[in-house]
Amino acid sequence: MRDLGAGFGHLLKGQRWVARHGRSYGFGLVPGLITLVLYLGVLVALALWGDDFVGWVTPFADDWSSPWLGLFRGFLTAVLFALALLLAVLTFTAVTLLVGQPFYEALSERVDRDVSPDGTAPESGLPLWRELWISGRDSLRIVVRAALWGVLLFALGFIPVVGQTVVPVIGFFVTGFFLTEELTAVALQRRGVELRERLALLRSRKMLVWGFGTPLGVAFLVPFVAVFLMPGAVAGATLLARELLGEEIREGADDPSEGDTADAAVSPGPAPRH
Repeated sequence: MRDLGAGFGHLLKGQRWVARHGRSYGFGLVPGLITLVLYLGVLVALALWGDDFVGWVTPFADDWSSPWLGLFRGFLTAVLFALALLLAVLTFTAVTLLVGQPFYEALSERVDRDVSPDGTAPESGLPLWRELWISGRDSLRIVVRAALWGVLLFALGFIPVVGQTVVPVIGFFVTGFFLTEELTAVALQRRGVELRERLALLRSRKMLVWGFGTPLGVAFLVPFVAVFLMPGAVAGATLLARELLGEEIREGADDPSEGDTADAAVSPGPAPRH
């Protein structure tokens, strides 16, 4: 239970860190806003032209009599929109992290330098295109794993009583685990930790991971909240990664009085090398 509280503590510390570093927070909002606009554009397009698309893919129903034609295509249009919403929820974090790789990389490095006893941050030494490739590849693998869990939980949801009580709770914990993996990947990938090692590392401290990711996943269900919590989530995940790897955190690094007077801008370009 101690790990559960520690995980939630890292989530709060991350939000507190970006609250004390306003420019870092502002730069961290950019990827989420870009992704939000893209997703809203797709959903609006589906709302406007979903009927036409369904009609195009179901030409065999053109000769059906009323009201069956309208009911059939209306049902398919509703299912299409619902699936799009579900896919948007499942992939928003991964896509935002991919779009914001340079932004979140710089933010994570700054958190590392701020809390590190020697003021330095680990560096991958890889070119940006290589980091983007690794991030995109690993995010796709995680999305596939999360989707498989989603299908399983959806099927279990039809079990009477259990499907309406236990399964949703399990779903939140599963979401919290994968959400934490995606967020800690920013700091762990920079340290050269591969996906399989990351998953093993997270499984070794499940309570810590759930304490961080589960309440964040619940908060992300509220529309637009993910955009505003993402910078702090990346900062908190960096602190979580340091604990998972046993890296020391400078004493007093979480002192609210620090960082109020000055805040260096976080550039979306490469961070300074040490």
